[in-house]
Amino acid sequence: MIAPLPPAALADRLAEVYLALGPVYRRVARIVEQDGRRSGLSVGVRNVLDQLRRSGERTVPQLAGAQELSRQYVQRMVDEAREAGLVELVANPAHQRSHLVHLTAAGERSIDAVTAREHELLASVGGDLTGAELEATLRVLHHMDQALLDIENGRES
Repeated sequence: MIAPLPPAALADRLAEVYLALGPVYRRVARIVEQDGRRSGLSVGVRNVLDQLRRSGERTVPQLAGAQELSRQYVQRMVDEAREAGLVELVANPAHQRSHLVHLTAAGERSIDAVTAREHELLASVGGDLTGAELEATLRVLHHMDQALLDIENGRES
């Protein structure tokens, strides 16, 4: 069994991960933005549609909280998607004033087409990556995210 890294070594390696994430994130954002011109979906609307596809109906505050975005920004994206007929607002039995955002059939077709295109691009990554490597990557990223959340919430270890 491989032993966990001591804290100082772990910090050094995690710092490398943070440094690697920035350029990857920015490249992905640029590609999604460029593809958005082709699909007609802005990055923000694409994000809203994808969340609804994955998680079902949500309120604007729920959509915003899940992505660490402001409610105002998400509301603008929902309004944009609504004007395009990609989402609709439906009654929320749990809250009279906070409607649920519902993906329409047109919205479902749009996000399905965009994600199919993205999956085509991702299939070209290569590198002989294994499922175990990707699982380990996700595990590390989730731990990093949780640690940052703890720091933000004043529960620094």
